[in-house]
Amino acid sequence: MEWSDLKIFLAIARAGTLAGAAKRIGQTQPTMGRRLKTLEAAVGDALFQRTQEGFVLTPEGAVMLVHAERIEEEVLGLERKLSGRDAGLEGLIRISSSDWFGVHMLTPVFASFSKKHPGVTIELITDARLFSLSRREADMVFRIRPFEEADIVQRKLMHMPYGLYAARGARIPRNAQGRGLALVTMDTAFGGLPDVTWLQRVLPHAHTVFGSNNREAQARMCAAGIGLAVLPRPLGDATPGLKLLDLGEAPPGRDVWVGYHRDLRRLARLKALLDMAVDMLGT
Repeated sequence: MEWSDLKIFLAIARAGTLAGAAKRIGQTQPTMGRRLKTLEAAVGDALFQRTQEGFVLTPEGAVMLVHAERIEEEVLGLERKLSGRDAGLEGLIRISSSDWFGVHMLTPVFASFSKKHPGVTIELITDARLFSLSRREADMVFRIRPFEEADIVQRKLMHMPYGLYAARGARIPRNAQGRGLALVTMDTAFGGLPDVTWLQRVLPHAHTVFGSNNREAQARMCAAGIGLAVLPRPLGDATPGLKLLDLGEAPPGRDVWVGYHRDLRRLARLKALLDMAVDMLGT
C-alpha cells in the first residue's frame, strides 16, 4: 500500500460517495473508483459496502480506518512541522470562512496583502462546515465560535454587530409583536443561533417565509421585500435597498475567532496575513 492509496480510502470514508471524495482531493470519479479497486485487491478484502445511500465501511474497512487516520495524523504532522519552518513570504495559504464574511470582510484584507506580498497565493474556501486545521483542510479559519480542538492557536478577532433590516420603503407596523410580518432567517438546522431566537422573541407572531444558511441570500430576499431579516451589520449596510430598523433593542452580535494549528506558528506568510487581518478588522 502507498500513502496516496490511503488518502483515497480516507476521502471515500469521509464523503460516503466517489463523487464527494473526488471533489475533496481533486481527482475524477472514475480514477477514485479504480484506485479503490486496486487498494481492495492489495489488502484482499472489500473495504466498503456499496449501498443506495453511498459507501459504508465493512468491518475490515473500519479496522483500516483506525490505522489510516493514525498514519494520516503522523504524515500531516510532519508536513506541518516542515511548513512551519518556512520563513519566506511565498507559497500557498488556504483560508476558510463563511461565505458572506469571506466576500465582505476578508477580500479587502486579501487585496491589500496580495499587493504587498505578490509571491503568496491565497485560496479562500467558503463553506458552512467546519474545516479541520489538524488535517490541513485549511491553514487558517475564521468562524463565530471558539476552537475546541487541541493544538490550535486562536484569538478573538472582532465583535460583529447585527441589525434588523427591511426593504427600503416597506411599512412596518409598530407594537404588533410581528403580526402580519414575514421573516427571512436561517434554515431550521441553524434555528438555535442567537439572532434567530432573538427574532422569535421580539416578533413572536411573525411567520417565516424564507430560510437559508446563506446570509447573502437572506439579504437579497430582504431587499426584494420578502420579509425582515437579521443580518451582520457590514453585510446589511452594504446591501442596496435595505434600511436598518430600530425596535428599541438590537439583535445580539457575535464574536469572530481566527485560528491556526500551532505547528504553523512560525510560518511567515501566515503570520503576515494574520497581522494584516488584525490591523484591518480587529477590535
